[in-house]
Amino acid sequence: MPTHRTELPAGVLALLQRGTVIPAHPLALDAERRLDRRRQRALTRYYIDAGAGGLAVGVHSTQFAIREIGLYEPVLELAARTAREWSDRPLVMIAGLAGRTAQAQAEARIALAHGYHAGMLSLAAMKGASVDELVAHCAAVAEIVPLVGFYLQTAVGGIALPAEFWRRFAAIDNVVAIKMAPFDRYRTLDVVRGVAAARAEDRVTLYTGNDDHIVLDLLQPFVVKRGDETVTLRIRGGLLGHWSVWTQGAVRLFQRLQAAADAGRVEADLLALDSRVTDCNAAFFDVANGFAGCIPGCHEVLRRQGLLEGIWCLDPAETLSPGQAALIDRVCREHADLADDDFVRAHLARWLD
Repeated sequence: MPTHRTELPAGVLALLQRGTVIPAHPLALDAERRLDRRRQRALTRYYIDAGAGGLAVGVHSTQFAIREIGLYEPVLELAARTAREWSDRPLVMIAGLAGRTAQAQAEARIALAHGYHAGMLSLAAMKGASVDELVAHCAAVAEIVPLVGFYLQTAVGGIALPAEFWRRFAAIDNVVAIKMAPFDRYRTLDVVRGVAAARAEDRVTLYTGNDDHIVLDLLQPFVVKRGDETVTLRIRGGLLGHWSVWTQGAVRLFQRLQAAADAGRVEADLLALDSRVTDCNAAFFDVANGFAGCIPGCHEVLRRQGLLEGIWCLDPAETLSPGQAALIDRVCREHADLADDDFVRAHLARWLD
């Protein structure tokens, strides 16, 4: 598999740069908290048939703890094999990478061995490192695999990263994209400014991971001054835990947003969807309890649709927060037009076969 961005399949690179829907793949477990291969495979099939342009596996939504129990490679291998067997269209396959440098490099090699195109690098394990140390770490991993940067919000283990870090990160030649998920407008702007300062806007594609601000992230232009020059950047796609549920609805919404942004004509009804999608996210991600139930919240939506048997996480203490199920009830009722229940119902048996 390619170890440099220039070696990526043309169709995959074009799709990544154009912008697409990339769900952050959850982890299907059985009641004994073991990998449920049948339902894990069904999830992958669901995302592909829903129209997703890629998959992110081994990321926060897949649960970082898969590394501690020997599931990292099996989960990556299963998703990649299922995707190859289920579809012959281009799919952007992104593997989550974590840990200090040696671990992240080892995970990059595993990802490449199973056909992944890029690695999305979490820096949570580098807490306390200087900007110089962070950049050296990223550059060392980029020697092995094309990189997607990852600004993970601090509420779930991420670290604050200044614009200077993002300037130097974007200057690394083998960086292809950045997922911005700080859930913070100021820090999102730090990434945009960093990419512009590095003159990397034509090479590094911006993806939103701000599940609380999806619609407007995909519609608004970002205008940055670079000396005497004015640079306009756009967020081209989304790599989102929120898009691991109601994925066909997310694809339909993304197509509308992409067309409106390309045409430069954004209607008020489209803008109004931002608050509705964010309302759903507040329930799914358990904002009221500091995101404690963000993974089981998404599991609960998938359970209700029949894609998951239960909401089990690797950590038995990780479950729905008090009142979260009622909030999910409400948003499912009030925003049913954003869901894809009929689509799932029609195809579930085939995905589970």
